Amino acid sequence: MKLPYDTEAGIGSRATLGVIVLETDETLEPEFSRMMAQPGVALYHSRIPMVPEVRPETLAQMQADLPASARLFPSTPDFDVIGYGCTSASTVIGSAKVAEAVQTVLPNAKVTDPLAAIIAAGKALGAARFGFVTPYLPEVSAQMRAKLEAAGFDIAGFGSFEQMDDRVVARISESAIAEAAAQVAGQGDCDAIVISCTNLRCLRIIPGIEAQTGVPVISSNQALGWHMLRLAGVTDPQPQFGKLFTLPLAD
Repeated sequence: MKLPYDTEAGIGSRATLGVIVLETDETLEPEFSRMMAQPGVALYHSRIPMVPEVRPETLAQMQADLPASARLFPSTPDFDVIGYGCTSASTVIGSAKVAEAVQTVLPNAKVTDPLAAIIAAGKALGAARFGFVTPYLPEVSAQMRAKLEAAGFDIAGFGSFEQMDDRVVARISESAIAEAAAQVAGQGDCDAIVISCTNLRCLRIIPGIEAQTGVPVISSNQALGWHMLRLAGVTDPQPQFGKLFTLPLAD
């Protein structure tokens, strides 16, 4: 017996989002599953090759690999936004080139990345001075610091775990991250604390850091998720993920 059926808009009745995740990343997907759990929001993942060692040359290689990863998304949905889930590679490649690479495959989708999202988050929060925490080697941290300063932000405090192995970064404890944020915030007056890297486990501890330091927190995954939702027109406040998630995009 052939059964009758009808069709509808599918899962993404409000927004269809895609995120390209590093092969080595163990944190982004679990954190995104919490942020994107909203009615009518569909989230799809693709992966991109990445060796465990985070160095400028390994990060730059991903520019060539982005189109192939974008082709692995389902072909039927019309994607509203694609996010590229690597803060350090976005810094090395540049947000404009990331978007260009993705849009060779998905020309109608908006594209963002953690660096672009952190900058947008800083503007939404009205921040001028950042406390800045990274897990990167000094040369990678220096490049990102320069990009943030070029975007108009001052760095009031800085600290890094100086770890090049992404497998280790995923296992840095939440308590160590929270303590690092507090130490960096104590170096000088800041308007927000940026905790960079999609593989650092931050989402669960953001409210506690904000309560302890008295300033908003911007983490890579949190900012990327917020930016993707806001670019897609989804503005539901989710204060459990920090002050940023109560705000719209800045004009």
